[in-house]
Amino acid sequence: MLKKSSLVLWGVVLFVAWNALLLFFLWTRPPAFDNHSHLTEEVIRLAQDAELELEHQKDLLRQIHRYSALWSKKRKKVEETGRLPLPAATSDTGALPATEVVLHRSRASPDAVLPVVVIACDRSTVRRCLDKLLHYRPSRERFPIIVSQDCGHEETAQVIASYGDAVMHIKQPDLSDIPVPTDHRKFQGYYKIARHYRWALSQVFRTFQYQAAIVVEDDLEVAPDFFEYFQAAFPLLLADPSLWCVSAWNDNGKEQMVEAGRPELLYRTDFFPGLGWLLLSELWDELEPKWPRAFWDDWMRQPEQRRGRSCIRPEVSRTMTFGRKGVSHGQFFDQYLKFIKLNDRFVPFTQLDLSYLKKEEYERLFLPKVYDAPELRVEDLQGNQHRELGTVRVQYSSRDSFKAFAKALGVMDDLKSGVPRAGYRGIVSFLYRGRRVYLAPPSDWTGYDPSWS
Repeated sequence: MLKKSSLVLWGVVLFVAWNALLLFFLWTRPPAFDNHSHLTEEVIRLAQDAELELEHQKDLLRQIHRYSALWSKKRKKVEETGRLPLPAATSDTGALPATEVVLHRSRASPDAVLPVVVIACDRSTVRRCLDKLLHYRPSRERFPIIVSQDCGHEETAQVIASYGDAVMHIKQPDLSDIPVPTDHRKFQGYYKIARHYRWALSQVFRTFQYQAAIVVEDDLEVAPDFFEYFQAAFPLLLADPSLWCVSAWNDNGKEQMVEAGRPELLYRTDFFPGLGWLLLSELWDELEPKWPRAFWDDWMRQPEQRRGRSCIRPEVSRTMTFGRKGVSHGQFFDQYLKFIKLNDRFVPFTQLDLSYLKKEEYERLFLPKVYDAPELRVEDLQGNQHRELGTVRVQYSSRDSFKAFAKALGVMDDLKSGVPRAGYRGIVSFLYRGRRVYLAPPSDWTGYDPSWS
C-alpha cells in the first residue's frame, strides 16, 4: 500500500513540476521575431500547444485522483482478503472492470483469472468479435473481457458501450500522431498499433495486476472451444519455461491443409503466430522495457525476443479474421487469411492429457515421426504418386529450396529471422491432397539462420 501511495504522490509532483516548467518557459522565452505579426502567430501557437498539454495533464491528474481514491477506499478490503475489486470508469481513460484481481505478483496459479484483451480501434464490426466471445465464455469471473480502444472512433465506442458491464471499456488517451522517419510515413498506423499494445498490456499487467492475459484483435471471431483451449494450455505455459505463448492460430490453417476431423491436435511452433494468444505477466516484465515503436509482431519473432522459446498452436485454428480493412491493406488476406478454417467442434481439452507438448516429451515423440517418414519429391506429391506410403517428408536444404517447395505445396513461404510459419525445428506439418506432409530440414539440423529472411 505504501508503494501505491508513493506512486500517487510522485504523480502529483510530476504534474505540478511539469506545469511550473511550462509556465517558466513561456515567461522567459526571448523574442524570436522582429515582425509583430510573426510574434503574434508564435504566441498563439505556443498558447495552443500549452492548452493541449494542459488538457493531457488534467487527464493524468484525474487518473491519479481516481486511483488515489480507490486505494484509500479499498485499503481495508485488501488487508482482509488480498483481493481488490476495480472501480467503474469515470473518464475516457478509466477502466470498467467486472471482476477482482489478485494483488500479489507471484507466478500465476493454474486457476488464475485469464482476462481477454480485445484491441480495438475504428471497426464498429467489433460487435461480431464481442458477440462470439460473450456467447462462448463459460465464466465471467474466470474470463473478464477488456476492450481497449484506440483512435477515438465514436461509432465504435458506442458499440462497445452498448454491452454495458458485460465488458470493460478502456480508452488509450494519446491519439496524437507519432513522429516517424520520412520513409515510414506510410507506416504511421503500425506505430500507433505498437503504442496501443504497450498501453493496453501495461493496463492489464500493471494497473489491474492480472497474472496472464489472452490478446485478440477486434476483427477476430473465436471458435466454440476457444476458452476451453486456453484454459487447458495455460498450465503448460506455467510449467514449461521453453514456452512463451499459447496461440489460437495456425498460419497454414486453410481448410484443405488441416485435418479437420482431428481438431484435438496441438503442436509446438517456433514462429510467433499472434492472432489470439496467451502470455504471462512475467513475459511482459521482460518485453515492456524494450517494446518497439512499430511492427511489434515481427519484432517478437526476432531471436533477441524469442530466445529459443516456442508457442503452442492448434491444427485447426480457434480464431479467424474477418477484417480485410486495416493498416496492412489486405496483405495476405485475399491469398491466405480468408481461407483459414475455424474449428467448429468443441474439444474438451481440460479433460485431455497435454503433457506431450512439454519440450522433451514432444521431441521424443514428434521428431521420429518426422524423420521415419519416407522422403518424397515435390513432383511426386503433386502427381499424387505413392499414396501407399501415407505420411511423407519433403526435405529442403536451403532458403531457396524451402521457398520453392512451400510455394509449390501451398504453404506460406515467408520466413522471419529464418523461422518458417508454424514451423518447429524448421519442420512444417500440413495436409496435401489428404495426406500428412512434413516439410523438413535434414535430421542434423542445428538451428535457424536469421539471414533466411
